[in-house]
Amino acid sequence: MSVAKKEYKRVTVKSLIDMKKRGEKISMLTAYDYTMAKIVDGAGIDVILVGDSASNVMAGHETTLPITLDQMIYHASSVIRAIERALVVVDLPFGSYQSDPKEALRSAIRIMKESGGHAVKMEGGKEVKESIKRILHAGIPVMGHLGLTPQSIYKFGTYTVRAKEEQEAQRLKEDALMLEKAGCFAIVLEKIPAKLAQEVAQSVSIPVIGIGAGAGVDGQVLVTHDMVGMTHEFNPRFLRRYMNLYEEMTNAFTQYGEDVKSGDFPNDSEQY
Repeated sequence: MSVAKKEYKRVTVKSLIDMKKRGEKISMLTAYDYTMAKIVDGAGIDVILVGDSASNVMAGHETTLPITLDQMIYHASSVIRAIERALVVVDLPFGSYQSDPKEALRSAIRIMKESGGHAVKMEGGKEVKESIKRILHAGIPVMGHLGLTPQSIYKFGTYTVRAKEEQEAQRLKEDALMLEKAGCFAIVLEKIPAKLAQEVAQSVSIPVIGIGAGAGVDGQVLVTHDMVGMTHEFNPRFLRRYMNLYEEMTNAFTQYGEDVKSGDFPNDSEQY
């Protein structure tokens, strides 16, 4: 059953909670630069995530771990300058919040002050509870992230589906309730069984946004570069490619090179 979409001049954390209450699905995509953010925001996407996936997509690292707080602030600042409507959530990068709640607060404050971001996102459950509480007490909105948490990849050893076993599934459900109680305004669930994700979404009053977590949640997020086909090596089951920009851009660049070599570009109408 379709739900009427409400037009928001600006999307806020309250807007997302209202969307869940009305049964309206939430759309979320990544952006790391001004140009891409301008397009994503103009398309009416509700939430833009300045993800630590910039480590992979923009810098070519194998994991999200190398990206720094300064680099995240740079990317977030670029995105903020582009948007007019979307809520901008910025990932706290690895090492900026896990060990010390005071350090977590300092990191979150830097992101909010120096980038102008609207909220931060943190991976983990009970182990980061104190950091979450400290950031929230400072008035900074926090989005949680459970399931496959890429910053913990060396602990997991693999990017496979998480929480398939009952014990881990139960712990995830408990962590989701804890995040809600602590005051998080939303939770991302990554790469977990669809049935479990639906149970979590129904158990909490805050929005649950999935990536590889099935259709029974309150919204979806994808990495923009993946869904428009700028990347082509990454092909998980949950990814739907809406374009094949890798092929189209390759063809365009090849044609440009050939036109320059042949002298076809620029022609008479393309010069002063």
